[in-house]
Amino acid sequence: MEQKTTRKSNGRSFILLPIILISLVVFVPMIFALIRSFQTGAPTAMTFNGIDNYKRMFTDTTFRKAFVNTFIYLIIQVPIMLFLGLIFAQLLNDRKLKFKGFFRTALFLPAITSLVSYSLIIKSLFATNGFVNNMLLSLGWIDQAIPWLTDSLWAKILIIVSITWRWTGYNMIFYISGMQNIDNEIYEAAEIDGASKIQQFFKITIPNLKPIILFTTITSTIGTLQLFDEVQNITKGGPANGTTTLSQYIYNLSFRFTPDFGYAAAVSFVIVFFIVLLSLIQRMVLKEEK
Repeated sequence: MEQKTTRKSNGRSFILLPIILISLVVFVPMIFALIRSFQTGAPTAMTFNGIDNYKRMFTDTTFRKAFVNTFIYLIIQVPIMLFLGLIFAQLLNDRKLKFKGFFRTALFLPAITSLVSYSLIIKSLFATNGFVNNMLLSLGWIDQAIPWLTDSLWAKILIIVSITWRWTGYNMIFYISGMQNIDNEIYEAAEIDGASKIQQFFKITIPNLKPIILFTTITSTIGTLQLFDEVQNITKGGPANGTTTLSQYIYNLSFRFTPDFGYAAAVSFVIVFFIVLLSLIQRMVLKEEK
């Protein structure tokens, strides 16, 4: 009994340091940020202004544009990325396929590529006289170069293409891992019963991958709500805030414009709100699955 008590106390002491560090690094700054979201003024002389920062969002055209842009990326890019990840996982999970390791590595490589290098490559490929425009012109698919970086609509499409290229392989790895845990006898039995490959995919693979699909959907959604790097490095939020996201707007409010940390903190809690909302949806869906 005494030994059991000692083990319990040792276990608690092991987790005590991580709890303290996580609290200091994550939760304490979050509390300070929440308090700051109800304040205004210079960083050294903040004063309480109630919910004025939150009211300001309803009349802030830049915030509305950033909000709409963020959800355009979310609604369009996340489904495309997850669907492509599933398709690639299905193709690369074939036991008869040769060079599977090479193809898996090639698709996963963008996720670990240096962001600066990746951004420079994207900007070079999609420049007015870049490889993509030259190829499309030579094929006769377009009559003039597409303004990927200078037109609001095409710039959004470029950001969607960039994020999809970068993160599809990352999600694919999760799906391949899940597919390898599905008993092969189920597929053999379905094949004997006359089920086609497409029927097997939708009736066996997808249902067995539901927890992983749910996980990747939530993490991809959260990542897109926090989207900053690609927009900052490829388009700088332009043209005319046409690609600005909420995270980039928070950065601009804090470091590019006249510092307004109170309003920046308020905007950041809009992202927090949607992350919490999506986490609750995840829990509800998981309960239904059980």
